[in-house]
Order: sequence, then structure tokens, then C-alpha cells
Amino acid sequence: MAWWKRSSQKQRAGGAAKGKSGKVDDAVVTHLASFVQTRRGVEAFIEPRTAVTQTTLLLVAWDGEWTRRVVPSPQWGHKFAESMKIPGYDAAVVGYPQRMRDYNTRNKKHPDLR
Repeated sequence: MAWWKRSSQKQRAGGAAKGKSGKVDDAVVTHLASFVQTRRGVEAFIEPRTAVTQTTLLLVAWDGEWTRRVVPSPQWGHKFAESMKIPGYDAAVVGYPQRMRDYNTRNKKHPDLR
């Protein structure tokens, strides 16, 4: 019983329910928009909420460079992609592009080439 009480107190305080309000910090929106505007061929991958992480939006450029931020919902991620006129995919359905993995591999081997 005590566990349930602590869990519901967290939700009321905004702890476990954080991010469900639909509001996104202006710095996050600015970062995501800037990434899209300063890179070519950006695609959005919406990652579903799991037991460990919140819903996130992953943006991947043509060369594999990427950025990820927490967003309130998959719907918000798809609306963002639509508003930026870039393709938006469900990452759980389509997976991640090979160019992202190649980018990560390149930067591990040669971190000075970033």
C-alpha cells in the first residue's frame, strides 16, 4: 500500500507525469528547429515511451549526424515534423537509418574529425 501512495504522490507533483502536459521547453523547440534548418536531408524518428525513457524525437541528417530530445507525445513529434516539412517515422516500426550508425562508428574511430 505504501508503494501505491508514493507513486500517486509523484504523479500529482508532476514527477512521473512530467512531459504529459503537451508543453515543450522553448530551448528544446529552438534546438530541434535549428538542427532542421542548418542541415540537409533531415528526417524525424519518433521513439515511443518505454519503462525507462520518455517519448523522444530523434532527428537524423543526410550524413548521419543526429540529435535527440524528449517530447510530450508521439503526436507532438509528428506535428513538429509536419510543421518543418520533413518526413516523420515511428522508430519502433521502421528502425534507425544505417547512416546514423555509420556516423557513430566514424566518430568513435576518429573523434577529432567531428
